[in-house]
Amino acid sequence: MFKKILIANRGEIALRIIRTCKEMGVKTVAVYSTADRESLHVRFADEAICIGPPPSKDSYLNMHSLLSAAEITNADAIHPGYGFLSENSKFSGLCRDHGIKFIGATPEHIEQMGDKANAKDTMKKAGVPTIPGSEGLLDSIEQAIKIANEIGYPAIMKATAGGGGRGMRIVWKDEEIEGAWNSAKLEAANAFGNDGLYMEKYIEDPRHIEIQVAGDQFGKVCHLSERDCSIQRRHQKLLEESPSPFMTPELRDKMGEAAKAAAQIINYEGVGTVEFLVDKHRNFYFMEMNTRIQVEHPVTEEVINFDLVKEQILIAAGVPISGIDYYPTKHAIECRINAEDIYNNFRPCPGKINQLNRPGGHGVRVDTHIYAGYTIPPYYDSMIAKLIVFAQTREEAIVKMDRALGEFIIEGVQTTVPLHIQLMRNKDFISGNFTTAFMNTFEIK
Repeated sequence: MFKKILIANRGEIALRIIRTCKEMGVKTVAVYSTADRESLHVRFADEAICIGPPPSKDSYLNMHSLLSAAEITNADAIHPGYGFLSENSKFSGLCRDHGIKFIGATPEHIEQMGDKANAKDTMKKAGVPTIPGSEGLLDSIEQAIKIANEIGYPAIMKATAGGGGRGMRIVWKDEEIEGAWNSAKLEAANAFGNDGLYMEKYIEDPRHIEIQVAGDQFGKVCHLSERDCSIQRRHQKLLEESPSPFMTPELRDKMGEAAKAAAQIINYEGVGTVEFLVDKHRNFYFMEMNTRIQVEHPVTEEVINFDLVKEQILIAAGVPISGIDYYPTKHAIECRINAEDIYNNFRPCPGKINQLNRPGGHGVRVDTHIYAGYTIPPYYDSMIAKLIVFAQTREEAIVKMDRALGEFIIEGVQTTVPLHIQLMRNKDFISGNFTTAFMNTFEIK
C-alpha cells in the first residue's frame, strides 16, 4: 500500500479523497493555488503545499509544479480526482517516468479512449453497439455532406478530443454543414488544441445512461450497475440517479456486459465509466469512456454500499478485484449544487458565503468543501456541493431530496438549489418521463 498520496485537485473531490485515505491509514498531501489557501482540503490533509497562482494553467494544470510537490513531500502516488489532469496521458506518463503511481488510467488507455474516433473503432472490435457514422476523422466538408446523406439527417459533428458539449454541432440539412464545420473546428481547436471532427447519426431525445466499471492489473473486470444522467443543460449534467427509471433487468444485463467488453478489450486498469445513449426503443449505443472517477460516483456508492475511491487506490496498489458484478439495492439521487443564478442564464456567482446550513438526517449525504465565511473563487468550476440522498424506492428518494434541499441554506451567493426543488416537484420527472431534451422546455419559476 502507498505511504503517501498527493491529491492533484481541489474542492470537494480533494476532500473526498483525503477522507478515504485517512480511513485506509494513508498520509495525504493537498496542493492548492493561492486562491484556495482557505479551502477545507488544505486544512484536513496531513501536508499542504502551494503550487502557484489562481489560474488553473499556473497551478492545478502545472505538471512540473505537481511533480515537484510530490517529490518534495516524498509522495509515492498521485490521485488526480476528476477534471484538470485526470485524463491527461502526458501527466500519467510523467508520473510513471518519475516512479510515482498515477491513481488512474495508464497513458495508453487515456489516449485510446480519449480520442473519440479511435475509441469508437475499438468498441466496434469489442462488439459494443456504436452509433452509425464516419469511419475515423472527417477530411472535408464534402465528405461530411456525403456521410450525412448516407446515415440520414439529423447528424452531429463532434470534436474527437471533445467533452462537455464543446466542438459539437447538430445539422439537419446539407446547407448547414459548412457553417457547422467551421465553427466546430474553431471551438475544438481553442478548447482542446485539436480540431479533428467526426460525424454520427444524431439520436433524438435519448436517455444518457452510463455504466460504472472497474478493472484490476490482472485482467479481471466487473460492472457496478448504471447511473441515469439524462437531466442536463447544454450537455452539462445537473442531476444523476441510480437505478435508472428507464432501465429493465434485461437491458441492465446487456449494457453491463457491453461495458465490461469495452474495458476488457483494452485490459483496462482502474475505475472508469462507459457512457451510452439509449433511444426510446431501449437500443443503446456507445458514446464514450471516461477513464477517471466521475463527479456522480456517490450515487453508485450509496446504492451498492461501496467506496469507489478506495477501490481506485487498491487497484493502483496491485490488489485484485473480486470480479463480481454489483446491482443496486436502493435508489439514490444526486443534485449538483452550483454557485449560479438560475434566473440570469445560469451566470456564475462567486463570492462570500455568509450563512450555511447543511441538510442532514438518515439517507442524506453532502459532499462539499464550503463553509460559512468561505469565499468561492471566480477561477474554477461553479459546482460547490453535491447533495446525495438514498432510500428504498425512487418515490421515497424524491421526497427525501425535496426535504433535504429545503434545508440546504446558502446565503451570500445565488445557487441552483431552487432549480432542484422545482425538479423534485415536476410531474414528468416524478413519473420518470424525461430524456436529455428535458431541460430544453423546462420552465424555471
